[in-house]
Amino acid sequence: MKDHNVPLKLVDILSDGEFHSGEQLGETLGMSRAAINKHIQTLKSWGLDVYTVTGKGYSLSAPMQLLDEQAILSQVTQGNVSVIPVIDSTNQYLLERMHDLQSGAACIAEYQQAGRGRRGRQWFSPFGANLYMSMYWRLEQGPAAAMGLSLVIGIIMAETLRALGADDVRVKWPNDIYLNDRKLAGILVELTGKTGDAAQIVIGAGINLAMRTADASQINQGWINLQEAGVSVNRNELAARLINSLREALPLFEQEGLTPFIARWAALDNFINRPVKLLIGEREVHGIARGVDSQGGLLLEQEGEIKAWVGGEISLRPV
Repeated sequence: MKDHNVPLKLVDILSDGEFHSGEQLGETLGMSRAAINKHIQTLKSWGLDVYTVTGKGYSLSAPMQLLDEQAILSQVTQGNVSVIPVIDSTNQYLLERMHDLQSGAACIAEYQQAGRGRRGRQWFSPFGANLYMSMYWRLEQGPAAAMGLSLVIGIIMAETLRALGADDVRVKWPNDIYLNDRKLAGILVELTGKTGDAAQIVIGAGINLAMRTADASQINQGWINLQEAGVSVNRNELAARLINSLREALPLFEQEGLTPFIARWAALDNFINRPVKLLIGEREVHGIARGVDSQGGLLLEQEGEIKAWVGGEISLRPV
């Protein structure tokens, strides 16, 4: 595994947003200015905006709050939280270790080299700009009991963000978080287990906090970040609150299913009573969104009749 020690030390120094000369950085880290420049290129490859000015040195485009494992652990109700700055994928990290984990174990990263979204898409994950977090959970009732789980995750994420000042955050069926009709966060639930056995689940969440740019080939819909909306959150506090809230909500979901969450979803539903279209392959289905049923299906009204639609390859869009 590649050693990221020096680039991470560089980020830590540059996180104050001030200029630091190559000579100073070289002295601090015990290497030549040429070597420093090589590591600066690594930071740029991670998606960091690094300014280089002759006579002044290097600076990030803005100060950056880095993840602090101790700050997060001091706020969570119990341990089992791994903060790994550079990782392939937080979901993959837990999937590879889930047989040794207890429910509620979490992993958080600054940068994902191979972050995953739904349907095999890449999840664009620039360093330090957002929150990338995954949690492991074991459902003893088996895979069928996971129906509607992504809705519960969405509710918890939206409620947590609202509690931290993002008052207009809402949910989009089945697994996105929206702000001002644009995507703020996504959820990826990966499940293994056979019928009759417990389900091993890894829940991934990516929340756009300060991401400034993204290639259109990497994100295929309108997106927004909290900074653009004028909301500033402490990433360490956000991570800790999400972990605590998920650990409280998931046992309730295990015991009672979606029923206790239906009203909470309705209060946050971005598209409730609005005209929408469902994309099912090449087919479009138009109707009025009427919330969700007890199985997590989308209720769509067409010509006075309401029918429930379930996940798979269905994608919801405003008309």
